Amino acid sequence: MDTEITHLNLPLSEDQARGLRIGQMVTVTGPVFTGRSRFHIRAIEDGIIPPLDFSEVNCFFHVGPVMRQEGDEWRIVSIEPTSSIRFERYGADVVRKLGLRTLIGKTTMGPRTVEALAEVGGIYLSKIGICGNQLAPQVTRVVGVHFLEELGKTEATWVFEVERFGPFFVAIDAHGNSYFEDLNRNLEDRMPQLRRRLGIPEDYQHTDVGGSVCS
Repeated sequence: MDTEITHLNLPLSEDQARGLRIGQMVTVTGPVFTGRSRFHIRAIEDGIIPPLDFSEVNCFFHVGPVMRQEGDEWRIVSIEPTSSIRFERYGADVVRKLGLRTLIGKTTMGPRTVEALAEVGGIYLSKIGICGNQLAPQVTRVVGVHFLEELGKTEATWVFEVERFGPFFVAIDAHGNSYFEDLNRNLEDRMPQLRRRLGIPEDYQHTDVGGSVCS
């Protein structure tokens, strides 16, 4: 993973997105909008999306921010990114429908979203070594909020202006590459050698605990 940080201005162009590489450390400056499960479900199943110009606000931040109202203004208490893999069911459709260029979240996303980002020319940025309290001061302005009464503060769509937001790293690039999938493949390639070194029989079977972590 690169240690040098690249500072990006939003919205990204397709050429900018396709010029970024896996593992590259970046910050972003410009407009972002937020969403969680209800955003994805409503956008795809019900056709309900906030009235935004997604050519100008095309950075989707997977977060349910902790917000506090002070008079007529909103203040961010914390904005810890949420795990993006749980949005995989709808992620690719949202990317294509809105033409999203940048996704920000935690962990990674699956093959359908990887394919969609390669198709539209977009990237997925994942958090590393930062927490919501560190990110909050990097939000310079709360631009607005949509669906607040319907969905509440956590699931509503917030629009923020951010400055040097991050750093994050490119976990999925615009060419169909996934940082964590590469790690998994590398691990699988090395497992036979590791088993031999530890004296684990080749036919050893791990215990199946059942169920899945995320769906």
